[in-house]
Amino acid sequence: MLLAIDIGNTNITLGLYQGSILGSHWRLATDHERMPDEYGLQLLGLLQNANCHASSLEGISLATVVPLVGSRIRQACRDYIGLDPLVVDQTTRTDLTILYEDPSAVGADRIVDAVAARALYGCPACIVDFGTATTFDALNAKGEYLGGAITPGIGIAADALVQRTAKLPRVDLERPPNVIGRNTIHAMQSGLLFGYIALVEGMVERFRYELGKDMRVIGTGGLVDIIAAETKVITHNAPWLTLDGLRMIWEMNKK
Repeated sequence: MLLAIDIGNTNITLGLYQGSILGSHWRLATDHERMPDEYGLQLLGLLQNANCHASSLEGISLATVVPLVGSRIRQACRDYIGLDPLVVDQTTRTDLTILYEDPSAVGADRIVDAVAARALYGCPACIVDFGTATTFDALNAKGEYLGGAITPGIGIAADALVQRTAKLPRVDLERPPNVIGRNTIHAMQSGLLFGYIALVEGMVERFRYELGKDMRVIGTGGLVDIIAAETKVITHNAPWLTLDGLRMIWEMNKK
C-alpha cells in the first residue's frame, strides 16, 4: 500500500492507495506548532483507524508548500513508520514539461495536480484548486504546463472582510437563500460564494480563450464541492486530485 500526503497552508490531506484505488482518506488542519513525535502518533492513529499496519506500507509520497511542517512529517514518517517519503520537488521525475519562466518556482501541489489531471482527464485543461489560495493552472493540448493565475482563497477573503471592517461578523460559508441578501449574514454569504463563482467563471472563460474550446475544467481542493454545486463550468469534480498525482509520481520513481 501507498500513503500519499499533501501538506497545504490550511489543510493536510492523506490517502491510502491499494494499487490505483484510493481507500481511506483524511483532511486535517495544518498545525504549524505540532512536533514530529505528535505527527508520528497521529499518523499511526490514522493507519490504525484504517486497519492498516505501518509494516504493510510499501512507500510514502509527499508534497508540501509548508517546508517546516513538511520536514517534521518527513521525520515522523522515518521514526514511526520506518519509511523515508518521496518528496516531490523540481528534481523529481514527473514526465511533465514545465514552460514556466522559472520551473523551480512552481509549487509542488500545482505540479502534482497537473500530472494527475493530464493522465485522468486529458488536455488542454484548466485546473482550479480551491485551497488557502485559489489557483488556476493551464495545460496546453500537448500536456505541457504553461502557468496560471493565483488569487486569494475564499477563506482569506472572508477573514479580511471581518478584520478590516467594524461591524461585519464572521459567517459560515454556506449558500444563502437568495443572491440578494436580506440581512447582513446572507449578504456576506452571497458576496463570498457567488462572488467567487463569478470569479471562477470569468477566469475559466479567459483560460478557454487561450487554450481552446475543448479545454477541460477540473476542480479540486477542500472547497470544491460547494463551488461545483453552483456552477456548470467545472466539468470534473476531483477533490482528491493531488493524492492521485502523488500516487502517479511515486509509481514513476519507485525502484
